[in-house]
Amino acid sequence: MSHNYATPLTPEKRLTRVLSRIPDDWSVNIDRQPDGNGGTCWRARLTLPGDDALDWTAPQGTMVEALETAWRQARALPGGEAGPQVTVKN
Repeated sequence: MSHNYATPLTPEKRLTRVLSRIPDDWSVNIDRQPDGNGGTCWRARLTLPGDDALDWTAPQGTMVEALETAWRQARALPGGEAGPQVTVKN
């Protein structure tokens, strides 16, 4: 009997998934900054058509985490419901 186990998402698959869910007419900004400990942190923000740019996300450890956080912020706004309701999980 075979079993169907879910495979963990790689960072590349997570990035592909979150980028595929952002509508083409939304602007994406990504910012990379030093984190003060010799490393790098990432921030992202989305701009919905006809709106001002959203606030930058809090610094995140990876670019994917920053984009997923920006996606969640945009989806929580009244104009952020584009397409079917989708949940991005870590």
